[in-house]
Amino acid sequence: MDQQGFVRLAVVAFGLVVLSFVVLGFSRLVLPYRVAQTLAAPVGIAGFLLGTYLFVRATLSSIGVSPIDTE
Repeated sequence: MDQQGFVRLAVVAFGLVVLSFVVLGFSRLVLPYRVAQTLAAPVGIAGFLLGTYLFVRATLSSIGVSPIDTE
C-alpha cells in the first residue's frame, strides 16, 4: 500500500462515518428511531472497521513491520 492509497482509504472511512450520521438523521424524519438505527448501523460499522484496519496498518508501519510505501 502506498501513501496515496492509505489517505484515500482514510477519507473513505471518514466519509462512511459521516454518511451513517446523515442516514440516521434523515431517516429519523420519516421512520421510527430503531428503524433509522438499523439503516445507519451497517454504514457506521463499515467505517469503523475500515478505520480500525487503517489504525493497525499505520501502527505496523510505525514499528517497521510492514512499511507503507512512499513515492
